[in-house]
Amino acid sequence: MKLLFVHQKFGEFGGAESNIRLTANELRSRGYTLGLLHAESSARNELEWQEIFSERFCLPAADSSKFARSVLQQFQPQLIYMHNLPDLAVLETLLDSGVPIVRMVHDHALYCMRGYKYNYFTRRACSRAFSPFCVFPCLASVARNPGKGFPLKWVSYTEKKKEIALNQRCDHLIVYSDYLKKELIHNGFAADRIEVCVPLRMWNDETLISSFSPRNLILFAGQLIRGKGGDVLLQALAKVRTHFECAILGDGSHRPHCERLAARLGLSDRVTFHGYVLPGELGQFYRDASIFVMGSLWPEPFGMAGPEAMRYGLPVVAFDAGGIREWLTDGENGYLIAWKNVDLFAARLDQLLGDKQLARRLGRCAFEGVQSYDSCRQIDRLESIFKKLLRPTKDRSFKSQHSQNHLPAYE
Repeated sequence: MKLLFVHQKFGEFGGAESNIRLTANELRSRGYTLGLLHAESSARNELEWQEIFSERFCLPAADSSKFARSVLQQFQPQLIYMHNLPDLAVLETLLDSGVPIVRMVHDHALYCMRGYKYNYFTRRACSRAFSPFCVFPCLASVARNPGKGFPLKWVSYTEKKKEIALNQRCDHLIVYSDYLKKELIHNGFAADRIEVCVPLRMWNDETLISSFSPRNLILFAGQLIRGKGGDVLLQALAKVRTHFECAILGDGSHRPHCERLAARLGLSDRVTFHGYVLPGELGQFYRDASIFVMGSLWPEPFGMAGPEAMRYGLPVVAFDAGGIREWLTDGENGYLIAWKNVDLFAARLDQLLGDKQLARRLGRCAFEGVQSYDSCRQIDRLESIFKKLLRPTKDRSFKSQHSQNHLPAYE
């Protein structure tokens, strides 16, 4: 099968990119021919991505819709696997092509004008569907501009409404969690078109299980953005009485603030910010760790970092935010802490650091529990969706509707 992935970024960046790499690798091993239409480069782990995607196409700043039509004409996909791409002109072109589209929804950006589904000031999760309430009193039309220039930008309510309507035309949607499925239904998406699928590469090699070393290493891995609660995590660490080290893996806009906070809290000698770490270099950190932590305050669509750590037999301590409770059971495979309860978070860390037998027992349950996310079984389900949506050649209208322009593959 010829399958065209569509995503904003080329290369590693966050959880969405990890999902794409893992899924595409498995599909390629099953004989799929893969192409990638993208808008920008992350400049991370690109060599592996080049090996996975035999043909790659980078959207230009202008005439993106025309370029997308030409890519479809050249690559001739049987199915499109859409991920995150905010260019509505390209999305509309793909939808009008007659090629079946499966949309993977990674986060809240599809139906939330802020993108992170919580109040900026209180950080409490929003339970409303997209509506005029988002404009007033939420004031989500005004958002931070992470790029250069003016620090604020305008977010169009009309454009977001159009984005939702366009995505509702996709043939099928894939999500990580029942929580995210309910959010989509709440925003008008058809329940019978949404499938929960969580591919995660598993193993049975006991040598990869954490050693629970005397270092008492607490591990965090993920983007350092405000919603991930790095500052609240540091506040909890400052209350831990047992000796520990903490390795924070990842980068993002909130890192400078967290580094300054760690210094103010007297944690500089115990907390190390390692920045972005290549996927192949992560294993040693997990094998040395005793606990994996998540400080997320935003409603996590799933929280893939937790199950990834559980593959190494690590217990997880995290706040009860969004879809986390679907894989983290309090007292069984870690501890699920009431939202923003810093004191209890610190107490659970002390408990696990001081009782390695307990930590190992919870870690073993964690390891056994995530086996259900094995990528082979999950991608079997994904393949079955793809095959149901395939249309006979005579039903594919794109070739007769658009020009015969050909483009060189992007390198």
